[in-house]
Amino acid sequence: MTHLPLLSRHGLDDTLAWTPDGPVSVRQFLAQARVLAGQLPPGKWLLNVCQDRYRFAVGFAACLLTGKVSLQPASHAAATLERIQADYPGTFCLRDTPFDTVGLPSLDYPDLTQAPSGDVHAIPEFAAEQLAAILFTSGSTGLPQAHCKTWGKLVWNGRAEAERLGLDRHPHALVGTVPVQHSYGFESTFLLALQGGCPFWSGKPFYPQDICAALEAVPGPRLLVSTPFHLATLLDAEVPLPAVDLLLSATAPLSSALAARAEASCQAPLLEIYGSTESGQLASRRTTAGPAWELLSGVELEQAGEQTWALGRHVEGRIPLGDLIEVLPEGRFLLHGRHGDLINIAGKRTSLAYLNHQICALPGVRDGAFLLPETSDERGTTRLAAFAVAPGLDARQLLDGLRQRLDPVFLPRPLILLESLPRNSTGKLPRQELLALLAARKRHD
Repeated sequence: MTHLPLLSRHGLDDTLAWTPDGPVSVRQFLAQARVLAGQLPPGKWLLNVCQDRYRFAVGFAACLLTGKVSLQPASHAAATLERIQADYPGTFCLRDTPFDTVGLPSLDYPDLTQAPSGDVHAIPEFAAEQLAAILFTSGSTGLPQAHCKTWGKLVWNGRAEAERLGLDRHPHALVGTVPVQHSYGFESTFLLALQGGCPFWSGKPFYPQDICAALEAVPGPRLLVSTPFHLATLLDAEVPLPAVDLLLSATAPLSSALAARAEASCQAPLLEIYGSTESGQLASRRTTAGPAWELLSGVELEQAGEQTWALGRHVEGRIPLGDLIEVLPEGRFLLHGRHGDLINIAGKRTSLAYLNHQICALPGVRDGAFLLPETSDERGTTRLAAFAVAPGLDARQLLDGLRQRLDPVFLPRPLILLESLPRNSTGKLPRQELLALLAARKRHD
């Protein structure tokens, strides 16, 4: 049976994480994980909701040491926790902030600063087949779905990204605006740290000033792991940014205009990661260099008609992808939107991605999104809805603008104005949240 190390490219006295209290070495990290492992209650499932990235890491390592499995839902809503309690009996929660566990037994993260590290002499290894984590989809297209991840696949996942970004040769300090429980944050701020030799900042900065402070807190070279939504917010704030050597984006399509703006502001290259919770990360591209994606090492694509499957090295099996993909030579491909985004009304076709781009491009619109409801009206006609954040404008003005850009069959009915859209911590819009807003509007009308 193959065993793989918890950390690669790290020495025991290297810095693994930077916290508000200063750097933490690999040796200290392992000592704290060992102490926490001895305090974990019996049971197989651990819901790790630690907001501090370093504390999450200690909890994850303690799980591996005790053979437990880390449950990582993208949402911590009450309904999600109740479903986990039903599907994974005996689950207990590790938390480091006040958190309503909705009846789940919990363990508050203990003070581990005095954990003895003098007898830590080696980095532990774990069986490649060991079930290490269960990640859940974000729910942006429906109810969250669970996906099992073995330790070996997670290791190769982190190593493939480190190789693609060049961090296996030149490690960077990682600062992430995305939660570590989310698949993208898990891969690009946690696995990348463990398997790429990169130290990471323990916090999860959101506001522009907090992102700047986090970047200042770690030494260069620096990698900022973010999303299109967070990047746009950061650039709009026009705050002086500390030096950033590499930018990474995922979770939503990144426009070439925003990519160019980010590169110009930071004087650093920006790369996008393509993947999914089901498959893990699969490919990358430099957005300003063109639309084609390049597969990560060991990953393959297979096609039959319009369906594409991912498989190979760190992919758990043969995973169907939800995107329309045009395969190119030499491990490259183009994305043409998601299968679920395609819309056909009265024989005319478009996509939600295209519609979202058009509403967000209207002058005065700060954020916007279209929604295809689950049911048609009483005449059997499909009616799109849309939501917009556009201070100082009314729905009529926005509809007038959309008429200049869209076929009349794609005009939203209704168009709902909001102070903000219900984006989650990665900038995504869960479909259930939009359906709830639409239902509330219909009840009001």
